Amino acid sequence: MLQASPGFSVSTRPAAIARWLHLVAALIVAMVVVGGITRLTESGLSITQWKPISGIVPPLNEAQWQAEFANYQRIPEYQELNRGMTLAGFKAIFFWEYVHRLLGRVIGLAFAIPLIGFAVTRRIPRGYGWRLSALLALGGLQGAIGWWMVASGLSVRTDVSHIRLAVHLSTALFILGGIVWTARDLRLLAVNPLARPAALRGGPALALAALAVQIVFGAFTAGLDAGYAFSSWPLMGDALFPAGVPMLSPAWSNAVDNPIVVQFIHRWLAFVAAGALVWLALRARAARAGGVAGVLVALVGVQILLGIATLLSGVQIVIAVAHQANAALLLIAAVTAAHAVGAPRR
Repeated sequence: MLQASPGFSVSTRPAAIARWLHLVAALIVAMVVVGGITRLTESGLSITQWKPISGIVPPLNEAQWQAEFANYQRIPEYQELNRGMTLAGFKAIFFWEYVHRLLGRVIGLAFAIPLIGFAVTRRIPRGYGWRLSALLALGGLQGAIGWWMVASGLSVRTDVSHIRLAVHLSTALFILGGIVWTARDLRLLAVNPLARPAALRGGPALALAALAVQIVFGAFTAGLDAGYAFSSWPLMGDALFPAGVPMLSPAWSNAVDNPIVVQFIHRWLAFVAAGALVWLALRARAARAGGVAGVLVALVGVQILLGIATLLSGVQIVIAVAHQANAALLLIAAVTAAHAVGAPRR
């Protein structure tokens, strides 16, 4: 006699939990978009203190605004780049950093409160409690990583470390991928109580790794302002790789710290990642997931076009933010395709 999956019982609500996770995923995509705007408007260092609880309340009167502005005036970014900024100018950059941090708190509450509710009422299928708890813990760690990133720009430097920026973005997208994968598993369980979680197979894992590396170099490009180095395509100036580029020592550090080399790698690694994702789409189509396969291929094409447009426009903010937002959507499609390939057959 067939027995239900260990994760299934009559009291669990896998479909409801999946819908909740999709909502959280949408909030994370919004967070990525706001984070891109915060970076491109040079707003990320406008709040110089980390107050997880009291920081939810913005300045409410002139004295509080002046106190926040005075804190900002003490850091190198103001002293070396923005000296003479007015209070109105400060309020403009404060806005985006405040919204970014506020949205982070909203996501934390939107994840933690329903999770507690599902746990208390025993609605979580067996085997998923630890996974959801791990995602919640990663969300808390992400808040700490965000402050670790900001702290790198509060003394000595006039901006945040591009390496810490890459860690911050990568962690956000890893959490997003984990949420999407878990939601897909729960949807399978809702349709078929005998369903087992999908397995991440070798080929799809390599495709996701290629996308992850490309995203890391995208963060390096943003953090180093490498997108401004050359605004031509496909050549960098008048050559595939410009002559006379000052190189760093040791040689490997150029791939991380040299803006021109980083832009070059990000340009051409995109096609390696694109090839891997198209292959993944073909695998998903063979696994009878033609819809997500088509979406994945379309998003790959859009992402390449947006990347080129970002360069040609001189990193115009709307295009650059669209490029970052599409990267998050591309990740969701890639994770969904990988899940389809690894999903158990009935």
